Amino acid sequence: MYKVVIVLLNFKGLKNTISCIESLRRIKKGNFEFEIIVVDNGSDDGSKEALSKLHDIQLIALEKNLGYSGGNNVGIKEALKRGSEYVLILNNDTIVEQNFLTRMVNCVKNGDIISPKIYFSPGFEFHKSRYDNNDRGRVVWYAGGKIDWENIIGIHMGVDEVDNGQFNKKMEVEYATGACMFVNSKVFEKVGFFDEKYFLYLEDMDFCVRAKKAGFSIVFEPRAVIWHKNASASGGSGSKLQDYYITRNRLLFAFRYAKLKTKLAVFRQVLKNIDNHIRRKAFWDFITFNFGRGSFKL
Repeated sequence: MYKVVIVLLNFKGLKNTISCIESLRRIKKGNFEFEIIVVDNGSDDGSKEALSKLHDIQLIALEKNLGYSGGNNVGIKEALKRGSEYVLILNNDTIVEQNFLTRMVNCVKNGDIISPKIYFSPGFEFHKSRYDNNDRGRVVWYAGGKIDWENIIGIHMGVDEVDNGQFNKKMEVEYATGACMFVNSKVFEKVGFFDEKYFLYLEDMDFCVRAKKAGFSIVFEPRAVIWHKNASASGGSGSKLQDYYITRNRLLFAFRYAKLKTKLAVFRQVLKNIDNHIRRKAFWDFITFNFGRGSFKL
């Protein structure tokens, strides 16, 4: 019997968090037991008060927003204290299929970090007009991940495609998205936690690179399925918040791991867009080592 702790991070997203918890309650039992830890990331919208009334979760209420990396780290450390063999890091804006956790647990012999197949939640697709009603719920958000080392960005394989069975192969991948990753506790013990310099975005890619370098494997398990309301916690795809952190964190990641040629290319690319005040702020914070939350105000 495996012990799994599920870590959900909430930041002013009570409705999504409740929906996610309700889907977790419907998980079919298997050769595991699980607990749910909800880390509230300094919300001031009544989330903490509402979540404190739920008796089947443990709530950790933080005084301030520590970002995706810092908030999840609090939950992961608590999970390890509880003797969890596996930690499931899950976005609160997701809904899981009933057999999802059983299939993740059954995949542990294949990998140390496991990611499921992730569909867009119906109505949250990037290109809504492209799909008819029969397609919705089968539009891929993530079917395995790889790193574009030339441009320093994570690529979701299959994104925007309707799934007709072409993504049903279990395989080793370069990175698991932070929206959902099932992690052997031994990985945290050896490589540490999410790097809190990132605060938000690319910390999952950084974590996976460190895990790979340490000899751990990352596997895509297509039989495990969830649905994701894309970027709902950060104002949606293309928001100013997303633009700031991705701009700054691409530089951080590149200068940490990439070849010199790529470092210079990313640096020049950011400089070309320096007239954009959000990217200018991101660039300034990078060169002045102002990481973590940086100067961007939520």
